[in-house]
Amino acid sequence: MIDKTLKINALLCDPEEGICSLPETDNYVEPIGEAVDKNIKVIYFTDPICSSCWGIEPQLRKLKLEYGDKIDIEYRMGGLLPDWSYNGGGISKPSDVAHHWDEVSLYYDMPIDGVVWLEDPLDSSYPPSIAFKAAQIQSEEKAILFLRKIREMVFLDKKNIAKTENLLLAANAVGLNTEQFKIDFEGKAKILFEEDLQLAREFGVRGFPTMFFLDKLGNREVVYGSKPYAAYENAILKLNPEMVRYDYKKSWDALFAKYSSLTAKEFSELSGVSREESEGVLDSLVDKKVLKKVSIKNGSIWKRL
Repeated sequence: MIDKTLKINALLCDPEEGICSLPETDNYVEPIGEAVDKNIKVIYFTDPICSSCWGIEPQLRKLKLEYGDKIDIEYRMGGLLPDWSYNGGGISKPSDVAHHWDEVSLYYDMPIDGVVWLEDPLDSSYPPSIAFKAAQIQSEEKAILFLRKIREMVFLDKKNIAKTENLLLAANAVGLNTEQFKIDFEGKAKILFEEDLQLAREFGVRGFPTMFFLDKLGNREVVYGSKPYAAYENAILKLNPEMVRYDYKKSWDALFAKYSSLTAKEFSELSGVSREESEGVLDSLVDKKVLKKVSIKNGSIWKRL
């Protein structure tokens, strides 16, 4: 059970509320709408080490499959952990986060190993956030793959993604030009990250994940925190009740052709197979040698071969 008295520090995310909150400040202003190219624009404020954001990967992936041709999702980094100069609410050092991550892993039914905070703790989430902006400069599509890669590295592989060598490994793995990545990481990406932080302040973002759904007239709906899939779909339908979801292929091979790795929760959400059955289906595909399974103490992830 999560101790609500600890819910002050951003790294102690509240799974029941589904949010990793920022420290309170009085500098918030109401966000404004803006014109969009597609029917609806989604501005998604997130952070590479936000456990609640990892918790909504199943819902987000389904949203892309059902409405991706009609919505434009814009990723913005929010700056969850600047450094360890601020603390509070039962957290003063990296090791305090380890047990908490184990707790939220079970709550979200998404594999997370908090041991990274004991073995090789991050001193900030700013380097991976800036790295994402560097990836975006090259390719939006590869940047999203990069973000998924570094999340798997920190949540499952216990890798410190604040270290440049690990960020370069991830960049290379998703096909980015690593030399250009290094140049942008040290230069332009820092400016773009500062712009994201400023936009988060202007939009009044108090934690992650936060999604703003905007139509062409500037009307908006906000989904704050990790919510069931219906909350995200309803935000779209409130802005455009006539929008029709895409009936995507739900077979295992079609899903793994789209996404190279899936957790049991993700596979269940995307395929329609019950959560109770999803691991058995995935394990049978491992037996057939078409998938491989990587297990940690709090769950597993399946990857295409």
